[in-house]
Amino acid sequence: MSSSFAQSIAKGRADVRWIVGAQVGTIGHQYKHRRHEVHTREGTVTGNIAHLLLQHVEQSPAHLLYRHFANDAWQDVTAGEVAAQAARWQAAFRREGLQPGDRVAMCVRNGVTWVAIDMAALGLGLVVVPLYVDDNPDNVAWCAGNAQARLLIVDTSRIAAALAKAEDPRQPLPPRVIVRPAAGETSATTATWLPQDGGAFTVADLAPDSLATICFTSGTAGRPKGVMLTHANILANVEQCRATNMARPDDLFLSILPLSHMFERTGGYYLPLSLGARVAYARGVAQIADDLASQAPTAMFAVPRIFERFRARIEQSLESSKAKRMLFDACVTRGFRVATGKGTLLDNMTVPLLRKVVAAPVLARLGGRLRLVVVGGAALDPVLARTFIGLGLPMLQGYGMTEASPVISVNLIDDNVPESVGPPVAGMELKLGDNAELLVRGANVMHGYWRNPEATAAVLPDGWLHTGDIAELQDGKIFIRGRAKDILVLSNGEKLPPQDAEFAILHDPVFEQVMLVGEGRPYVVLLAVSKETDEKVLIRRANEQLKAFPRWVRVRKVVSSVEPWSVDNGLLTPTLKLRRPLLLKQRASEIEAAYAEGSE
Repeated sequence: MSSSFAQSIAKGRADVRWIVGAQVGTIGHQYKHRRHEVHTREGTVTGNIAHLLLQHVEQSPAHLLYRHFANDAWQDVTAGEVAAQAARWQAAFRREGLQPGDRVAMCVRNGVTWVAIDMAALGLGLVVVPLYVDDNPDNVAWCAGNAQARLLIVDTSRIAAALAKAEDPRQPLPPRVIVRPAAGETSATTATWLPQDGGAFTVADLAPDSLATICFTSGTAGRPKGVMLTHANILANVEQCRATNMARPDDLFLSILPLSHMFERTGGYYLPLSLGARVAYARGVAQIADDLASQAPTAMFAVPRIFERFRARIEQSLESSKAKRMLFDACVTRGFRVATGKGTLLDNMTVPLLRKVVAAPVLARLGGRLRLVVVGGAALDPVLARTFIGLGLPMLQGYGMTEASPVISVNLIDDNVPESVGPPVAGMELKLGDNAELLVRGANVMHGYWRNPEATAAVLPDGWLHTGDIAELQDGKIFIRGRAKDILVLSNGEKLPPQDAEFAILHDPVFEQVMLVGEGRPYVVLLAVSKETDEKVLIRRANEQLKAFPRWVRVRKVVSSVEPWSVDNGLLTPTLKLRRPLLLKQRASEIEAAYAEGSE
């Protein structure tokens, strides 16, 4: 923690303000004429996100936009083909009497069908409510009901049946359409519900503040909140992402995160579409490694967990050879110095050979063509980032919130500081509020939460979005120090943002997942997932990783389990964030016992 940051915490307020791309006093004027525009491959479009597809249909309908796995083979899909699918959905929406502003909910897995439904609905001025296929049925049903959706499109008969059981009569579900029905399905399916010919794909002109989507946050506590984002919000963020000049029209993106999440939706869908870049849709989590190898993408958006698992496999392969370990460490250390412009003469001479011998076989397992990976959705361990940067793969940590459409900041290829989340995107205004909480303002920030004025007032009390993240601003970059609500205040008054200490503990492969607890307690206790069952061993190994921390940051007791924390058992959100309050509740008796034993 820097001295300046510590001083701002001590004062209780830091009053730093930045803006990129405009003077503070002119941000409103700047976005007055740009907030509903986005520059595309063919020019400038206004008003409606669906213009991103229409511009390709009008200019080059044979342009390849997507790849997906269908009928046991990878198939390319053109702009014209996507538009034809979208037109069929539009014809069906009109037939059902849907009007601009009506909500269409969809719980559909990633793919061209998702894109076609989204473009169809947006083109008609309908409001898309994306839901997670891996979420529990009760939550999906609640979100669809809370959004007052007129129609619910679901992926499979299994999901439809689960939602029917979870339906709350006080908040009934709308009519359902099944995309991939089971044999003998009697409910409405795309085969029976969609017309064979939808005519032309149309895009309505909309006011820039027209609502585009209600995106429910995968909250770590309590019911999700429906974030209301307009067409102008999202198009502004697409333009902000384009302004980094990192994505290119000749890129091939591999889509592995759910399109229900705004990180993938804006970065991995709308951004490539604005450029005319191609997107390949991964078949699923189990096939990611095969899809990386076969599709050889050049760019992708990911959460840290995916690369943590990949690095764990690398570490296992190095255990049997000290020579391999030495070469790998040399490649990472020297490669990182070269990548960040701090390489010595010896580094610059040896890194090309090290990358050829050591890094190339590793990166070949990722397809061999990746030139950038943007990681977000959860905090990125700087050690993980330095590993891949050293190997020659730029891993760029970004930061955002669904409430900001979502990108607020991102590191750049030629200015990448893994400990930070990079500089704010163009037109983003920042300041630090009480207790160094990061506040942001810009054309990409939401209008509020759906049917929840109290929550809206809490995060937008003064026109600034209160992120809930504790931050430090240094040298044009944002450094996130933790979630305000997660900071542990021990009984002796010491304050511990747990993120960095948890990262440190995870550097020992004996730990698969960890969480520190200690709010109001005299010391910290570690919750862990590990195959090691000897508590004394776990305490010793955890504390070996905490030597660089103050002496009071030491583990006295460990509550461990073998079963991973997962989406299936409800301890991770669909975007793989840990539900800390739920884990605390589930382990409450064991935590109490640990403190009772530790005080004896």
